[in-house]
Amino acid sequence: MNYKLIYTDSYIKRATKFLKKHPDLISQYEKILKILEINPDHPSLRLHQLQGKLKKLHSVSINISYRITLEFYFTDKEIVLVNVGHHDDIY
Repeated sequence: MNYKLIYTDSYIKRATKFLKKHPDLISQYEKILKILEINPDHPSLRLHQLQGKLKKLHSVSINISYRITLEFYFTDKEIVLVNVGHHDDIY
């Protein structure tokens, strides 16, 4: 069973801005979301829980520099997308 990705209004705004700034990452970004929906534990995502003030969030990698932060709801099999951007900006 797949996970359900939840796109909040604030995430959609951030993602739109991110993709306008980085059109070269669109296909990679879309591929990451598809993998995340099918198998969040896939090794290529490098899923990990964050620490400190972001300890309620997890992160997956788009590439070496860019990340997507998210909230997991394992019982409902839902993933709420929170932010997307450069590693230094979203942490």
